[in-house]
Amino acid sequence: MLRSLRMTNFTAFGDVRLQFANGLNVIVGENGLGKTHLLKLPYSVAAASAEAGRQKGARKPTKSALKKKIAEKLRNVFRHESIGHLARRPGWNECTVNLEFIDPSMSVGFKFSTWSQSEVSINRGAEAWCARMPVFLPTRELLTIYPGFVSLYDMRNLEFDETWRDTCLLLGEPTLRVLSVNASALLDLLENGMHGKLVLDANGRFYLDQRSSGRFEIPLVAEGWRKHGMLARLIATGHLGGTGCLFWDEPEANLNPKLVRDVARVIFGLCESGVQVVVATHSLFLLREFDILGSIDFQGVKCRYFALLRSAEGVEVSQGNTVDDVEPLLTLDEELKQSDRFLKSRAP
Repeated sequence: MLRSLRMTNFTAFGDVRLQFANGLNVIVGENGLGKTHLLKLPYSVAAASAEAGRQKGARKPTKSALKKKIAEKLRNVFRHESIGHLARRPGWNECTVNLEFIDPSMSVGFKFSTWSQSEVSINRGAEAWCARMPVFLPTRELLTIYPGFVSLYDMRNLEFDETWRDTCLLLGEPTLRVLSVNASALLDLLENGMHGKLVLDANGRFYLDQRSSGRFEIPLVAEGWRKHGMLARLIATGHLGGTGCLFWDEPEANLNPKLVRDVARVIFGLCESGVQVVVATHSLFLLREFDILGSIDFQGVKCRYFALLRSAEGVEVSQGNTVDDVEPLLTLDEELKQSDRFLKSRAP
């Protein structure tokens, strides 16, 4: 689990430090302020560490190994031409990143500059690799592109960031025979919402098996249900449960309010089971749902909210333990203003 992220001059950011909750972390901001970057940066570092630790014959981390793994993962996740392009401009700036984990032996710090081509310098070397691979969910579902995607990605130069490949690998792993009581309940909630179960056949294609209507090829299934199916599959394989970290970019994308409510409840259920969740959102509806669930049904889940603000020194971060602690939530003001305009338009 993440404890904190300190960075200077990373993409649009100036000098910021984020303190994460071990439960739910919500990032809100206007377009272009770097919400997705705040997901991809810690994901890249944690994934690079986990991948290195899973290699056969893996030894304890060295600075040379960390340097290579982190630079490679950043390049593949951000798809930049030069690692120096991740440093904030204008000017010749040095970018520093320090990522603290709950387990301090996995914490790492590194830096690079605008003139760097493909290397980072390690300021603080980790003493242990991350034990579990984090999960990254992009704004769109991946079940429809799953067949053959990983092999094609490895053979060709596809303009998709590596989070898609990573998640497809996790989606293809076998399901667990026995799930915890909490995981089973979350899986039931998602499957009830889809009116069926997600099935992966021997040919590597996903189907939605609805008991009352039959089996449907996944491209014929509504996208909202496909996103539900992706989440259900990762719970069934054990990648979302017990411990670990989930990064999710705009969970509300292409979902109706009923499905958004279900997703919010599943997210809190994952947090309750020990998964740390970091989401980026534009949705006032989702934010309110988080606030309601955290106040009533999941009071034991620790939450942290982050609002991104534009300034002359780079994007800054306002943060607090409740949504009321972070102001202003500029991206949500327009929804509130629209509500006022709608009510005025209906006034007699």
